[in-house]
Amino acid sequence: MTIALRATQILVVLVAVSAPAGAQTRTELLDRLVRAYPDFLSSHDGKQILWRDGTAMPVDDGIDDKTFERRLRDASLLDQLRLPYPVGVSAPPALNADPGRFRNEPFFKKMYGDCRNGAVQRNLVTITWLPRTWGKAVQVTRINGVADRLKEVSAEIDKLEPALKAAAYPIAGVLSCRPVADTGKMSMHGYAAAIDLNLNYSDYWLWAGRGKSIPHKNRMPQEIVDIFERHGFIWGGKWYHYDTMHFEYRPELLAR
Repeated sequence: MTIALRATQILVVLVAVSAPAGAQTRTELLDRLVRAYPDFLSSHDGKQILWRDGTAMPVDDGIDDKTFERRLRDASLLDQLRLPYPVGVSAPPALNADPGRFRNEPFFKKMYGDCRNGAVQRNLVTITWLPRTWGKAVQVTRINGVADRLKEVSAEIDKLEPALKAAAYPIAGVLSCRPVADTGKMSMHGYAAAIDLNLNYSDYWLWAGRGKSIPHKNRMPQEIVDIFERHGFIWGGKWYHYDTMHFEYRPELLAR
């Protein structure tokens, strides 16, 4: 084996090791986005996503060096897909690892409507949350089948042991037409596509104070997290800026 060949092999190994796990190309990320919302999206050309109503939306704003804070407040569609979401049991998140907190507001508003003019409310349907255990009516959006998926989540949680499912009720809310506290952008609750579970089992990063670092906290059972993830919902407990009672429908971050 020549020295040059050996050096090449070492370089290949180093590149493979240093590449982020699950890293995907621009095309692969956009493919995932289109597959995640088949009722609304038809395709993409790498520069725009094409909606089934014939309109197009740019996927990028051409700004590659955004700060974390700017991505929170002004995310492009590619920013929205930028951070990989760790499915299943995972370690506490690294600094500013908030997969799912980057949201392109025009994208979600076009899909779910604007709660400030009543468009979201027109698509609300009623489901019963934990019919065997709690049995309260909850209104959620029917868009993207969110209501049907939450019914399936509810049925699975209802079968858990009492000590586990206690974290899932009473819920703290679904629809809330308000922006996120630290971004000024509409919460997924504003689209009725998110649910907050039992406040008594919840931890939130702002409750820990604004120190140099945020100590991760969680009391939400993994069994509940796993159920939500199987049905297309991501969990706020996997954010560095954690919100452990929060689950939102974001299938583009879970599809493979």
